[in-house]
Amino acid sequence: SLFVVAIAALNLVLDFDIIEQADEQGAPKYVEWFGAMALVATLIWLYIEILRLISKLRR
Repeated sequence: SLFVVAIAALNLVLDFDIIEQADEQGAPKYVEWFGAMALVATLIWLYIEILRLISKLRR
């Protein structure tokens, strides 16, 4: 589970990088929405995995 949290955190960094590159290249507005949805999905995934890790540590 710690490995999955690390992967989710790295995915979060990649999401920010993709959003920044799209902004620098002047991508259309709908690309910003795709980036935002990817960011939200990654944050939810990271949150769930952290909760799973905490629940495993409490046992």
